[in-house]
Order: sequence, then structure tokens, then C-alpha cells
Amino acid sequence: MAPEPLDPDTAVELYLEDRKSELAKATQYAHSSRLGHFIRWCGEQDIDNLNELTGRKLHRYRLWRRADGGLAPPSEKSQMDTLRVFIRWCGTIDAVPTDLWSKVVSPSLSDGENSRDVMLDSEVADGILEYLSTYEYASERHVCFLLIWHALLRRGAIHALDIDDYDSQEMALDVRHRPEMGTPIKNKFNGERFIALSAETCSVLDAWVADRRPDSVDEYGRDPLVSTAKGRAHLTTIQSYVYSVTRPCESTGECPHERGLSACEAAVDRSQSFACPSSVSPHAVRRGAITHWLNSDVPEPVVSARANVSTAVLDEHYDRRTEREKMEQRRRYLDQI
Repeated sequence: MAPEPLDPDTAVELYLEDRKSELAKATQYAHSSRLGHFIRWCGEQDIDNLNELTGRKLHRYRLWRRADGGLAPPSEKSQMDTLRVFIRWCGTIDAVPTDLWSKVVSPSLSDGENSRDVMLDSEVADGILEYLSTYEYASERHVCFLLIWHALLRRGAIHALDIDDYDSQEMALDVRHRPEMGTPIKNKFNGERFIALSAETCSVLDAWVADRRPDSVDEYGRDPLVSTAKGRAHLTTIQSYVYSVTRPCESTGECPHERGLSACEAAVDRSQSFACPSSVSPHAVRRGAITHWLNSDVPEPVVSARANVSTAVLDEHYDRRTEREKMEQRRRYLDQI
């Protein structure tokens, strides 16, 4: 059967709707974002009918995406894997040849390449915290950065917290999985845990709740710990806080890339902070924090439980200590025997 005409925008819309029931919200968002680049490429190439796609054109898309986004191998793989799944689905509805998906080439990763090495250095984090404590004490950016750096929370866990989940007297957070009320967390019920907080972190949270937190509720009538004037802070909002505060120019007033700050879009527009080569995501902050904890001789099981990752995942994806650093840490223990 010959493929039936279908434009890229409609195809992606149908694909996301069809998979809505089987994909987690975070995965839906990721697929939508990745396929958005494919739609943009189709527009630049004047491709308004998926029937026009060939293996050669899909290869050109891969090269375009690599050049356009400056993608690291793991990111390129995730982009092409999603496209392959999408093209395979298109074949099931007669929009492209049924074997076209097999011509979508995805890079193979070498050992260790499936985990990115980008992380925030502890000295940089200290500088950011000093800046926030001085100029933005108990602001939304201060709260979110602290919860990632000191509590090792993922942005999804920050998004899920209610005011009642914070116990100032016990100096603790209660992280809960509440998918029925719009706040699922990573690892679901296995991700639920109590987290002890330092006195410094509690002081910031107390000031945030008492003086600076917008008094708003979410669509379920819950009181989110991290709120905006419109309700619970969205995942992308939390991410934007982190991208913006990790720009070097934000806390140091200087640009390591020799850009004029007044002419740099990433510097003058917080919504474009991600475009700064030195800004990092919440995941990179968390990775840096976990490495900092491990370098500070906190036992792996303690870090594993606090961060809600297995020791195997901790070793592969988060622990950025060198083998020499690990050796020197072991040596300190051996000296006590």
C-alpha cells in the first residue's frame, strides 16, 4: 500500500496523542521536544509531506541536528532513538514505508559514554550560594539551588513538595509520590523518603515560607512549597532558575567566553540562560553535589539513600571522582587501622 500524505506537524501530534497513555509525562515532554527539532528541520527543507522522506534525507537530518545543537554522543543517540521510534510508528499508519525506520542511524556509545560528565564544580557552587545568600536570600532561586545541592533532590521532587512536607522543627523533608494529584516522582513509591536538612537550609526555607513564598495553591488545592503567582512551580520553571543562576556572569559579573554582557542574549534574558555555554542543568548541579558528598568522605550507602539512586547507578552516572581520588580516600581509612 502506498503511503498516504501526512504533514510533519500533524504526524507528531497524532504520535504523541497515541502514546499518551503509555508514556510518563516526562517522557512525553522529551519526545515532544526532540521531535520539535525534526519539525523545524522539515520546515527548513520544505518537507510538508512525510512521504518525501528517504534514508538519505534522514541521514542529512542527523548531520543537521548534530551541527545545529552541538550534541554530545549520548544526546545525539537519544534524539535519533526517538526519531526512529516515531518513524516506525508512522509506518504503522501508512505515512511512510514500513521499513524506513531501519534507515534511521543512531550512534553506538562506548563504555562510560552513556553518562554525561557535565557537572557543577563545588567551588563554583560555593560562589553561587554566597551570591544568593547575599543578594537573593530565601528567593525561589536560592531555595531550588539549595534543595538540589544540599538535599540532592531532583527537580521533580522539588516540584512535588508541599509546605506540609517540610517540618521545620524536625529539620526534615518528606518526599512523596502523588501521581493522582499531578506530582509523580522518579522511581515512584520507591522514591519516597525522609531527608534530613541542615540548620542553614532550614533557615532559608523558613524565611521563604514566612516572607517570600507567593501565597498560591495548585489545581488540586494543595499548597506547594515552591510556588509562583500562578501556583506550583513547573518543572521547566525550576530548570530555568538553575540555568539562570549558574551563568558565571550572574554571580561573578564576568564572562569566561569574552562576550559583551549587554549584547549577550543569555546574559540579559533569563529565559535564554540555557544558551550560555557555562550554564548547567539541575541534573548537572545534582551530579556535582553527589560527587562533592563522596569527595567529603560521606559513605556511598548514605549518599545513595539520600539521592535515591542505587550504588550501581551512582557509580556509573553520578560519581565523577577519579580513580586516584578514590585511592587517596581509601588511604585515609587505611591509616586508621
